[in-house]
Amino acid sequence: MSNELVSKALERWPAGVEGEHDVVRNIISLKCQQDLLPEVCQWLFGERRYCFAGLIVEEGTTLWNLRYLFVGAGESGWVDVQTSAALRERSFQSIGKQVHAADWHEREAEDLFGLVFEGHPRLGDFILHDDAWQEGVEPMRRGFDANLAVSHRQPRRDWRPRRIVQAPGAFVMPIGPVYSGTAEAVHFQLETIGEEVVRVFPRLFFKYRGVEKIAEGQSVDNVLLLAERFAATTAFSHGLAFCRAVEQLGEVEVPERAQILRVFLAELERFRHHLGIIEGISSSTGLAVATSQAAILEEGALRLSGVLTGHRYLFGLVVPGGLSRDIDDDTCHEVVRRSKALGKRLLELQQMLDRSSSFLDRLQEVGSITTVLARDHGLVGPVARAAGLNNDLRRLQPYLVYKRFDFEVPREKKGDGYSRLQIFFAEAQQSLRIMEQAAAALSSGEIYSPCRRKAGVAFSGVETPRGASYHWLRLDERGRITRYRLITPSFTNWHGFHLAAENFTFQDFPIILATFGLSVSENDR
Repeated sequence: MSNELVSKALERWPAGVEGEHDVVRNIISLKCQQDLLPEVCQWLFGERRYCFAGLIVEEGTTLWNLRYLFVGAGESGWVDVQTSAALRERSFQSIGKQVHAADWHEREAEDLFGLVFEGHPRLGDFILHDDAWQEGVEPMRRGFDANLAVSHRQPRRDWRPRRIVQAPGAFVMPIGPVYSGTAEAVHFQLETIGEEVVRVFPRLFFKYRGVEKIAEGQSVDNVLLLAERFAATTAFSHGLAFCRAVEQLGEVEVPERAQILRVFLAELERFRHHLGIIEGISSSTGLAVATSQAAILEEGALRLSGVLTGHRYLFGLVVPGGLSRDIDDDTCHEVVRRSKALGKRLLELQQMLDRSSSFLDRLQEVGSITTVLARDHGLVGPVARAAGLNNDLRRLQPYLVYKRFDFEVPREKKGDGYSRLQIFFAEAQQSLRIMEQAAAALSSGEIYSPCRRKAGVAFSGVETPRGASYHWLRLDERGRITRYRLITPSFTNWHGFHLAAENFTFQDFPIILATFGLSVSENDR
């Protein structure tokens, strides 16, 4: 399939595209001229049915290098579409009309690098808010010193929220960015002419962390701390994605025991994460008893994680080459036993909720997303699978030892709030199923192999609890990070959140938001 794709591309654009296939990593690189970029991306996304994964911008010494990453199923592998331009050139063709999932990626590159994407309908006022930052800061440029304060800030004092709805009586309802409790800063602009929300604009990045900039010049070990801490509730899976990218460059074979334990821990994290989302959905509908029961289950999973590893959110376990510590087989079996007990109580909670008509009325046929729109916006994880997409990287491009284990990837078709809830319930049970098989598959052996810090480029995709996450990095000869790119599932799914929230009433909004299971911190990386 991969060689066939290269042949087709060269046949279609004989003078404008160069292609090669990295057999070891199953990556196809297509280097194309700038004017052909939208056409090549449309061919991959539309005709070849590849999913868009993300945009990687790299500023070299003389050239811009843009990489558009696509992922296929099985032998189709990964496709890395590259185009370049001299540094003095700032303009590239937008692919947003052909691949709408690239919309936010291009807006991000414009804000952080100062690039202009010709044909994009809305650039600016994205990560660096116009009412707080002036244009031209470009914090991801090589010449920007993150240690120096930005002086003479000149934000737009005349900034006003963008208005789409211009009908008589239309108005904007602002929500946030400050909330009570532990909710992080995000501002919603809800446009309406009555009780129904017509347009939704989520405004994020109030706490933009600049993780990619902070990583530049840092050691692998230091950046691993960043990778597993910018979104604590999915710390292990993000750390795993980073380590797997480093391992590609080091050409290290992670020991089998470490691979199995990595799967075990990743599924324990997914199980605990989904319990937290179910708690949030119950709370959004005002069911105090169900909320309390789900919270007790989540706390039980957190305590299991702490007993098993020494940290409730699994910090400090995954390292390039394997794991930082071994976990006793008997302890793993005991965690499986206790987790299955939690799973049984979770099933009872699910059955109780399914008998609550008032609860179902708040979720069924509310916040619906079609399969076509889900794919068009590149949605990932449980949100995408609730709309009928089958894009779980554990199946799409299996990694570690997932091929060995028997498990299902639950899918629904309606794409509404109830479908998303069902996916969270079902995936939690499947995680227990994988954990039990992983514990049974454990055998004696090492849990770490030394990993060299070899210069080069690598990336890794991991199915985190919220969906596919991609970590791309470049190491120099000293083993230091010169470019680190994070593409998180929350960044991807926030882009499509408006699809579910629009054309429903104000009282539906917090419930729809809860069913998405989004993270602000994972987005504001």
